[in-house]
Amino acid sequence: MECKAGGAPTGAAYERLTADEMDEQRRQNIAYQYLCHLEEAKRWMEACLKEELPPPTELEESLRNGVTLAKLGSFFAPEIVPLKKIYDIEQMRYQATGLHFRHTDNINHWRKAMCHIGLPTLFQPETTDIYDKKNMPRVVYCIHALSLYLFRLGLAPQIQDLYGKVNFTEEEINNMKCELDKYGLQMPAFSKIGGILANELSVDEAAVHAAVLAINEAVERGVVEETMSALRNPNAMLLNLSEKLAAVYQEFLSQAKSMKVANARNKALQNSPETQDIYDQCLTQAEIQGNINKVNVNAALEYVDEALERKDSQALYVALQDPVLMLRRVHRENAEWYLEQLTMDREQKGLELGYMDLLEREEIQAGVDVANETATREHAMGKAVARINAALRQGDPAQTVKELSNPDAQLPDVYSFSAHLYQQELSVLQGQSPQGALVQEELYVAVEMLSAVALINRAIEAGDLNGFWANLVSAALGLSDVEEENLQRYFNKLTKLKRQEGSPFLSWNDLQTCVNNTNLSTQEEHDKILAVSLINEALGQGDPQKTFSALLMPAAELSDVTLPVACLYHRILTGALRRKKQITRDDNAVLWLEEIKQGVSQANLENARAQKMALGVAAINQSIKEGKASQTVRVLRNPDALLSGVVMECAQAYQNELARIMNVKRKNGDATNYWVKHTVKERGDFYFHLRTFNGTWDKPSGFSPNTTHLSREEIQSAVNKVTSGFKRERQWEASADFVVKLQARIRGYLVRKSYAERLHLLHRQIPAVTLIQAHWRGYRQRRAYLQRLSYLRRNTAAIIKIQSLARMWLARRKYRHRLRFFRRNIASVIKIQAFFRASKAREDYRMLVHAKNPPLVTLRKFAHLLEQSERDFWEEREVMKLREEVVKKIRSNQHLENDLNLMDIKIGLLVKNRITLQEVVSHCKKLTKKNKEQLSDLMAIDKQKGLKSLSKEKRQKLEAYQNLFYLLQTQPEYMAKLIFQMPQNKSTKFMESVTFTLYNYASNRREAYLLLKLFRTALQEEINSKVDKVQDIITGNPTVIRLLVSFYRSARGQNALRQILGNVVKEVLQDKALNIRMNPVEIYKTWINQVETQTGKKSTLPYDVTPEQALTHQEVQRRMDISIRNLIAVVDKFFSTILANVDQIPYGMRYVAKVLNNSLSQKFPSAKEHDIHKIVGNLLYYRFMNPAVVAPDAFDIIDLSAGGTLHPDQRRTLGSIAKVLQHAAANKMFDDSHLGLLNQYLEETYWKFRKFIRTACTVPEPEERFNIDEYSEMVNMTKPVIYITVGELIDTHKLLVEHQDSIAPDHKDPIHELLEDIGEVPTVQSLIGESTSNLSDVGSEQALAQLRKLEMSLTLTNKFDMMESNAEEMDAQGLLLSTKHMLVDVIQTQPGDSLAELLYTSASAQQEASHLYLMNQRARREAKTPEKMKRHRSLLGNSQLSIEEKKRRIIRNLRRLESLGLVSSENEYQEIINMIAKDIRNQRRYRQHRKAELVKLRQTMQRLHCKTAFHEEQIDFYNQYIKTCLDNLAANHKNSGKNKKQASLNYTAARLHEKGVLLEIEDLPFSQFRNVIFDITPCDEPGKFQVKTKFLGVDMEKFQLHYQDLLQLQYEGVAVMKMFDKAKINVNLLIFLLNKKFFRH
Repeated sequence: MECKAGGAPTGAAYERLTADEMDEQRRQNIAYQYLCHLEEAKRWMEACLKEELPPPTELEESLRNGVTLAKLGSFFAPEIVPLKKIYDIEQMRYQATGLHFRHTDNINHWRKAMCHIGLPTLFQPETTDIYDKKNMPRVVYCIHALSLYLFRLGLAPQIQDLYGKVNFTEEEINNMKCELDKYGLQMPAFSKIGGILANELSVDEAAVHAAVLAINEAVERGVVEETMSALRNPNAMLLNLSEKLAAVYQEFLSQAKSMKVANARNKALQNSPETQDIYDQCLTQAEIQGNINKVNVNAALEYVDEALERKDSQALYVALQDPVLMLRRVHRENAEWYLEQLTMDREQKGLELGYMDLLEREEIQAGVDVANETATREHAMGKAVARINAALRQGDPAQTVKELSNPDAQLPDVYSFSAHLYQQELSVLQGQSPQGALVQEELYVAVEMLSAVALINRAIEAGDLNGFWANLVSAALGLSDVEEENLQRYFNKLTKLKRQEGSPFLSWNDLQTCVNNTNLSTQEEHDKILAVSLINEALGQGDPQKTFSALLMPAAELSDVTLPVACLYHRILTGALRRKKQITRDDNAVLWLEEIKQGVSQANLENARAQKMALGVAAINQSIKEGKASQTVRVLRNPDALLSGVVMECAQAYQNELARIMNVKRKNGDATNYWVKHTVKERGDFYFHLRTFNGTWDKPSGFSPNTTHLSREEIQSAVNKVTSGFKRERQWEASADFVVKLQARIRGYLVRKSYAERLHLLHRQIPAVTLIQAHWRGYRQRRAYLQRLSYLRRNTAAIIKIQSLARMWLARRKYRHRLRFFRRNIASVIKIQAFFRASKAREDYRMLVHAKNPPLVTLRKFAHLLEQSERDFWEEREVMKLREEVVKKIRSNQHLENDLNLMDIKIGLLVKNRITLQEVVSHCKKLTKKNKEQLSDLMAIDKQKGLKSLSKEKRQKLEAYQNLFYLLQTQPEYMAKLIFQMPQNKSTKFMESVTFTLYNYASNRREAYLLLKLFRTALQEEINSKVDKVQDIITGNPTVIRLLVSFYRSARGQNALRQILGNVVKEVLQDKALNIRMNPVEIYKTWINQVETQTGKKSTLPYDVTPEQALTHQEVQRRMDISIRNLIAVVDKFFSTILANVDQIPYGMRYVAKVLNNSLSQKFPSAKEHDIHKIVGNLLYYRFMNPAVVAPDAFDIIDLSAGGTLHPDQRRTLGSIAKVLQHAAANKMFDDSHLGLLNQYLEETYWKFRKFIRTACTVPEPEERFNIDEYSEMVNMTKPVIYITVGELIDTHKLLVEHQDSIAPDHKDPIHELLEDIGEVPTVQSLIGESTSNLSDVGSEQALAQLRKLEMSLTLTNKFDMMESNAEEMDAQGLLLSTKHMLVDVIQTQPGDSLAELLYTSASAQQEASHLYLMNQRARREAKTPEKMKRHRSLLGNSQLSIEEKKRRIIRNLRRLESLGLVSSENEYQEIINMIAKDIRNQRRYRQHRKAELVKLRQTMQRLHCKTAFHEEQIDFYNQYIKTCLDNLAANHKNSGKNKKQASLNYTAARLHEKGVLLEIEDLPFSQFRNVIFDITPCDEPGKFQVKTKFLGVDMEKFQLHYQDLLQLQYEGVAVMKMFDKAKINVNLLIFLLNKKFFRH
């Protein structure tokens, strides 16, 4: 249990407040115990309900609506409290409007459920106890009793004992303590539930008690037979015992008893021995029965699991019928369903857990219920299907649709507008079914398809393209080959089809046919396009066969394409393509389908023409052979032969000439072949077979022409010859002379031609001649080569030996030459190798640094870097260990501090009680029966009034104020936001009066750090919320800047300004000759005055002139130039001084300048740097330094005598200097033309000023400057104290209340809680303790004003300073560290491209040896390492593992890390590789940071130990002081008495009632008071009394009375206490009685 935080302050500014430690501890313990019981009830209900409940501090409130309790009732009695009966089960109404009277129904349902199962009514609370929160402890008590009762019945798990195992904050314990005190309720005896439960069940209590103790003894002995014998004892009233499970009973009961003994020991540390019970360490009868039921349930669950494993439905049914499981609604006919459902649940649970486990009873019950529902649905579905088949046979569409829509049929949605479609199609299917009826599966598929068809028909009618497509592609419709690109075509064709047919519905076949036809037409188009592209591709490749194959494609739709014409097709189409490219000037042009068809047709036509020509030529040859001139001339004139110039008169001449040519060809020709070749112009050769009369354009294989056959050219030549001869004979007669001349010319031509041919032949035959010569030379060379080869073969051995010697000599010479070269350039070689290795290493390191997921191969190259220091892993573990120890030590110190505060309260109460007692004694003789109330009031008088009075209420308010101001001081965002919620004038006054007071004007290191945090936060807040452009900082006069400058211009800042500017200002003031004037008119007038003074004559120059007129005079210009140069020299001296003393500027000013620079750069990233520097310069110079330059006397920069002032010339000079420096800081030039020299200086100085700005902004963070860390607040010996006036405290409280929603919008923010603790804004009188009656009416306002100025001290404490340590996170970090360490060892030893390959590939013997060598080296280094510097023992243990053992452990650790979310197996654990790579990259930096952190943590631990020793010493001193006080009180009484032994006091109840001490005794009339005697006896321990009561002389009860308890009750304002749970005692009068009788002196 956590102790409370924040006690009374230790400072001496006000009187100490004390309290009774033991009473406070007792009450806190009760509150803690009750919180533990709440947590126990919460966890038990969460285990039952499988849902998360509110924390224990909110559990009571959440139970008031009864929803959780009703759900609990439904858990153990579902037939009494079904979930549908629970009102507002989702708690929506409760969350919206709060409690409703109907919520009491939920509570009553829960109470009925408890009555139903037989829980005794003694435990059950009333409805008002819950709804009105009258007695919530009784409700929690009932939940504990119910849990034990249900555990005994085997209906619920056992509730846990969490005493001492859970932590609660001081606030939670205090709130619960106040809540319990508020209602004044007696805490129920939770530990007695078992015994009371046994008593209420009407059994022999003694016999049961003896039997239960015998069972506990047998369990302790551990003998199974004895335990089983004790369990069988009828007096134990145990049920459902099984001999087979005896050993398991022994084991479970032993574990339960050990756990209970441990919990009892934990409680014994806090509770007194008198409150202990025998059943605190022994198992009760209910607990024994609960554990037996738990064992029986586990056994029954195993039987169920075995039946599921065997797939035996009957065995499963028998196992489910086991009464131990208490399963409901198990039916034999559903056994198969149970087997299927539970098997599926078992497998699902195995998948989730990663291993097979037993199903829980609740899981089995849920599975049974699901199976029952499934079976019920199946039966209802069968009946619904039968009705559907009957409706189909009747032929009524409406009835069919109605039955199809029945949910029991479990069919898809049915649409009534398509009733006829369903009726028609399903009737056809029903008729086709062999059984004559449709089953559910067939109906489901058919209805799903038909519904989709109906929706498509509706979409077509509505023209809804989107709806049409959504249903067309639905899986329910089942259409095949539906293509999205054909959507519009489908829709158009189906719309057209529906209009043509006039049918109300298109069937599924219509849809599929339309889809197929559309796809087919689309495919045909695609095929045509493909065919055209293939034809063009073949044409481009120049392959006739490919062209022919492409033309044969059916998609091209080309007819009469024959193989013999393939080459002609290719030639014609190629020509057409070439022409198209030329015409279009497009090299990528292709032939279209129509152009291809035209080309094919043209080719077929030309092929037919060539065929006819070949037949005509063949006919001519045949006619020539027959020798008939008339027939020959007739076939020559045949147009198909394509001959010209045939004349009928030359028939015989044709016959003779052609016969002669044929005879010539026959002599040397071959007539056995039948192929002839004809050349067709522009189309190539046509081959014709004389026997088959078939022709082709491809050259036939093995082609050999018939050389006796006359070709068309030869026939045409013969015809031309004969015809021309015939014509020449006609012409020669008239042209004889011409013929002679022509012959002469022809002969000349023939001679020249013959010569040219001979010359050409010689030139053409040169290669042949050369070839012949080459062949001859080759022959000679080959012959010589063969002869040489024969010689060499005869001398092969000698040749080989010579060759080997020669090669050896050449190799040796080459090697020596190369070696000499390397030796000459050895430095260069080494450098090249180094550069290469460095380049490779840089490339690998670049990948390691910049790659998002560096590969394992790259990581291996740098893994050795992690071995450079053996301290790395030890330091990592040491850091984590020290962090944990620091947190534990801080918590321990907080506990000690709380104990110390309680000691303060105790001492204060003792002192106060003695003072009060002295006043009472002085008046005791005057008191009578009538004024005994005055005695009580007098005992309760508190002399001190106001906030610091000795009252629990006032003390809590004081602590709340101290907590509030601590929060305001350490969390600057509250004050920063509060500043901007007020007007500017009020915020300035508030800051100066309250904020600086809150931080004690930064009087020490801690307050200076916190004040800077406030300035930083407030400045950032103002920039983010109020600054829209950079210049707003200058024009807007920000509040933070103004307050910052005001703060640092105080004595602290004045000293800095004096050090920076003091000397240079003194030099300027002491230079009497320095007189700087920048105004030309002033210089002009001064000159005129001097001239007139020296000459004694009036000047002729005018006195009043303009600056321009003044500058026209040479003397004015000379003096102006001197003045400017003097000014530049002085300004430069000022600036050099400022630049040299930049470190003298207060750190706070420089840090805020840095924050200002960074904040503006972040908010305005596009702003130029020099613009931001202007703003920072404005802060550092213009606002901070410039006023000191202008008025050094006002800022104590210089020392002036009393009444002394600066001369006007001196002020003017300082003003000119300040003005120039101001212009330099802002980079602003002067507009006057005569100041050009000064502007030039300003330009040069500005860059220096920017350097000054950068230097000033280069400061460390406050944490580093003030050496503040997260533990600094915890190691301070003394708490911070602030001194604040009453008015400032009230104003701050009022402002926070008014603006709390603005400064903390989240209502869970701690400041809301603190303000709620304080309550309303107090008055001055309530804080001071003065009443308004003490203030005179005349001077009331002045008096109040004076009271507001009274100062009070607050010792600040933190209410939320408990530090939590996450043990799971520490374990995860340790596991991750160990895994990385082992993985580095494996990577260095075994190669692999991925982590999976590395871990799942077995290591070779060589790799194991290498790993062993590496580990031995590490072990030798460890042996030399000092003991304190050795690594953690777990890491040393990992080093001793083999490589395979390490890989197995790595795999296991990776799985655990994956369960923690640190790594993932989906990417092969790349995260851990990235972590190792990051460790390599940041190794040096991280080591430095880790060493610094180790040093800081050790220093923190040392300071914490010192603080612990200080607190322990104070506590020992206080304990001794209190003991001495009590001993002295007791000693005084002993010394004053006549007897050494203190006598006891005997009073009757009537006498005590008469004294006013006893008020009443419950259930006892006043007449019997004289028969009751109270005996008060002091104990040996001072301050402790024993009170005994007797009634009619019979000893009744005893009561231990502590004097400290009485003082604590008086301190808390409790006037009446209960004694023996019946007698009501006046606390104040009882203290008076004890003081009078025992401590009077």
